Amino acid sequence: MTGSSGRADDELPRDPFDTDFDHDDDSPPAWFAGQHLPYDAQRMGLTNHVPDGALLDFAGRLDATKTKHRVTAWVLLVVFAFPVLMYVVRLVQAVLPG
Repeated sequence: MTGSSGRADDELPRDPFDTDFDHDDDSPPAWFAGQHLPYDAQRMGLTNHVPDGALLDFAGRLDATKTKHRVTAWVLLVVFAFPVLMYVVRLVQAVLPG
């Protein structure tokens, strides 16, 4: 049976000061490590306990709307792309006489 407010009589009114927005299932909260790994990485067995999985988890937590996160992403790109670029330059120098 419903009352004049449109809710069931046995249902308590929502507390406006209730700040418990936590989910009710048994999954760990989003701020726990390893929650931002892509499904394919999890399927391959990567976790936040191995270096590759930890890096993926860290990169998955970056938020593009925050300036510090964008700078961090660019630094990561430079750190990982610089050795590849130097290898390509050395390879081109070895192949092309000059």
